[in-house]
Amino acid sequence: MLFFTNGALFANLLPRYPQIKGDLGIGNATYGLAVAAFPAGAIAAGLAAGVVIRRLGSARAAVAGTLLTGAGILAAGLADSVVAFAGALFLAGAMDAVTDVAQNAHGLRVQRRYGRSIINSLHAVWSIGAVVGGSMAAWAIALGLSLGQHLTVSAVLFGIAACAALRFCLPGPDTDATAEPDAEGHRPRPTIPAKGTRRIAYVLAALVLIATAGTLVEDAGSSWATLYLSGSLHASAALAASGYIALVAAQFIGRLIGDRLVDRFGQRTVARVGGLVAAVGMGLALAVPTVPGTILGFAAAGFGVATLVPAAMHEADELPGLKPGSGLAIVSWLMRLGFLLSPPVVGLVADRTSLRLGLLVVPLAGALVLLLAGVLRNRRR
Repeated sequence: MLFFTNGALFANLLPRYPQIKGDLGIGNATYGLAVAAFPAGAIAAGLAAGVVIRRLGSARAAVAGTLLTGAGILAAGLADSVVAFAGALFLAGAMDAVTDVAQNAHGLRVQRRYGRSIINSLHAVWSIGAVVGGSMAAWAIALGLSLGQHLTVSAVLFGIAACAALRFCLPGPDTDATAEPDAEGHRPRPTIPAKGTRRIAYVLAALVLIATAGTLVEDAGSSWATLYLSGSLHASAALAASGYIALVAAQFIGRLIGDRLVDRFGQRTVARVGGLVAAVGMGLALAVPTVPGTILGFAAAGFGVATLVPAAMHEADELPGLKPGSGLAIVSWLMRLGFLLSPPVVGLVADRTSLRLGLLVVPLAGALVLLLAGVLRNRRR
């Protein structure tokens, strides 16, 4: 439920952006800067998530973050100036970052108790929440509900759902999987010698790059798939939308079956095969550009990267010698930074050469995963 509400809340706001832009009477450049406040807030608050988790516990931090995210989104919908709109989005983004890290920390805690991989399915539920949230917004627009009415219903509904979910979360402090728990379920965090810190730093950097590769492919689908199909390949508007739809649908399927694959073959093998599928699938689509081939290429990319972000978060959360939530917070924070920077990089390459060359970042991301997947654990004994 925590993953579902996190996906649904922001998705309720996105279809309302054109109306907000029109109501505020702002141009494209100002609008672009204003909506960038959401990822900026997430980056600003990302590293604080670990501290919040240690103070409140991952479950309470996730619920508190959900409530404040809903409040920030509601404030953004009611804003009467671009400054207020950007400020509200900054708050919503900051609280969304805390929620994201906290819900993943608690999901990984439940996974350790559960005895098998479930984190990919939790991310699949987030995708379902995003679809439901976007559908709610479409219905609200069709019914003629005002921004205030619509976003109030969304904030209250999903806030209540998150609070109800808290009752079923694991009690007590967050634990570690590297030591046997005591009678109260506590697991001490092991310390590591100074010579091991360099190895931990390398692993953490590799996990950040693996997670960033996954988000970079997602962004390529959401930001550029429709433009590439309609502009470079001259597909119709309806058909051009199929590129992004194919990517997210394949990613959803990959996350649904990802836990079974991870339990059977291990994170490392699944990530390597996924990186290969993304690199070869999208590489062939770009080498031989056709509309059907490109749609299949985006589908292969989405399926290939489906488990990367959950895998990186899982490994980061279990790194020895770090405080609970620290590794997860660092990976989540730097991953968001990469997600923020990737669209300008692709756009710059596209302006200098072509969008087809700019989209080479997708097969390159798959190749990067092949190189770095060795830091992930292989099949459990």
